[in-house]
Amino acid sequence: MSTPGSAHGVNPGIIFETFNMYQRSAALKAAIELDLFTAIAKGSRTVEAIAMAIGASSANNGRAVRILCDYLTIMGLLSKEGEEYSLEIEARLFLDRNSPGYFGGAARFIMDPQIMAPFADLAQIVRTGRTTMPDQGTVSYDNPVWIEFAEAMAPMQFMPAKEIAAIAAGEGEKSVLDIAAGHGLFGIMIAQQNPKARVTALDWANVLAVAHQNAEKLGVADRVTLLPGDAFTLDFGGPYDIVLVTNFFHHFDVPTCEGLIGKVSGAMKPGGQCLTLEFVPNDDRVSPPAAASFAMQMLGSTRAGDAYTLAEYTKMFEKAGFTSSVAHRLEKSPGTLIVSTKG
Repeated sequence: MSTPGSAHGVNPGIIFETFNMYQRSAALKAAIELDLFTAIAKGSRTVEAIAMAIGASSANNGRAVRILCDYLTIMGLLSKEGEEYSLEIEARLFLDRNSPGYFGGAARFIMDPQIMAPFADLAQIVRTGRTTMPDQGTVSYDNPVWIEFAEAMAPMQFMPAKEIAAIAAGEGEKSVLDIAAGHGLFGIMIAQQNPKARVTALDWANVLAVAHQNAEKLGVADRVTLLPGDAFTLDFGGPYDIVLVTNFFHHFDVPTCEGLIGKVSGAMKPGGQCLTLEFVPNDDRVSPPAAASFAMQMLGSTRAGDAYTLAEYTKMFEKAGFTSSVAHRLEKSPGTLIVSTKG
């Protein structure tokens, strides 16, 4: 029980700041839509120059542009010296449209109204234990949001996909199944790393069109076969040396994940590896913050999804006959790669 003296120095700042957190994402989204970061990178550094570059009104001495730039400075994306703004390193690398690492387009998916809508009544979701989205939430059959995901998130996943390929592609002939391939980059990077690897990309047909475009762009389309359909009902074919399941298990409850893992096992060669990329919290479920907090996204957008621990994944894979599951923390992603080997 607290006493009057025990609260000395405490203030509700964190609560007030959290109430207004939506303004941070709104400011970032607006700056991306206005190409404000690109304008600054090109040399427009004052309010007047930035306003002219992005086609914004100069009314009230550029009040709106100044407030937005100051707010982005407070957020740590810009720096300000006198009356001039410049990009901090994260903005320079990831938010300047001309940077090879640009992934500002990810805002289109992450802040899609369909994705954000359930959080307008999170209390109702907690009461009922399921998303307010219809049917299965974001994983409802043929949901068009996944075309948006495939197109918008590809730049963000390019470097993690290369990192995973360096770990797992190996040498010689490899048959690879990429489940819920989306943009296809995880399989495509393995095909690039290993010229004898052949990839089967599985997803809904409209999403696979994006994966096919990426495979053509990166020069491996002749070794990428498209397999349209539902991962839970489609015959995988095989047997495969490598199966990729990237950012997929988190949409479902444990029994559903176990069923899919069993199906994966049945389509693999002995000694083959299943590569799982996921947000994996520690056993305490509150650290590390990026991985642990992902469970909230699943609460809002799925019927039964969650962020599972390494111990939980290990147990699920063991039930399906995998002898080991080894975690690799990635440098280019907040996710964790789990390499599970079939006995």
